[in-house]
Amino acid sequence: MIGLCVNVDHIATIRQARRGEEPDPVQAALLAELAGASGITVHLREDRRHIQDRDVELLRRLVKTKLNLEMAVTEEMLQIALVLKPEMTTLVPERREELTTEGGLDVHGHVDEVDRAVRRLREGGIAVSLFIDPDHDQVSAAARARADFVELHTGSYAEARGRKAQEAQLTRLIQAARAGRELGLGVNAGHGLDYRNVGPIAAIPEVEELSIGHSIIARAVLVGLEQAVREMLAAIGTAGTVCDPRHSSCEERRW
Repeated sequence: MIGLCVNVDHIATIRQARRGEEPDPVQAALLAELAGASGITVHLREDRRHIQDRDVELLRRLVKTKLNLEMAVTEEMLQIALVLKPEMTTLVPERREELTTEGGLDVHGHVDEVDRAVRRLREGGIAVSLFIDPDHDQVSAAARARADFVELHTGSYAEARGRKAQEAQLTRLIQAARAGRELGLGVNAGHGLDYRNVGPIAAIPEVEELSIGHSIIARAVLVGLEQAVREMLAAIGTAGTVCDPRHSSCEERRW
């Protein structure tokens, strides 16, 4: 079955609101693994607004599935990754003023810079994914930069209102996923996915893993993290339907 990489950044966001010790994103990661997550994602930002260096160091030692470190293409982050050696790094764009990552990395416009970063990480034994918009030029550039994976940005799909708009964004994702596979790239997807919209993305044959954070953590406030992860896995498992854990059944939607 398609994998689920749980992003625990928002656990750290709650902790940092009081600059305290709780809740601990490391404990959250271990609970997510127990519930069936195939990996854990964290974004170590330049401003350390949520995940801290201590978190990544502990996660590297304790995570039993896979640690995916999201990071900007900076010398500081490259050095941290090469020391900690997570199983995967995902290179993302980063701006201090943004609330969350806005759009994909412009690989097409910065192929040489991205290629150098990818080469250093891969030489360090780390698989590299590039977080990109579902655009053919970006997918082609990711292949030229010799990435192992692309993670397709699903934000426009998640934010689309109305069936036609959502279907148009889904078509872009399907085409980008197909192009990625044809170019020899592994294909993941994430951003803005929730229990109701995840099914059609999970149904894309080329997509190997989904990265989901906010929706799972928001649900966990009400039902607990292990239950929230299990519900998301159930929604992923019913690919092609729209699922809402607040109701006892899923509304079938053909795509």
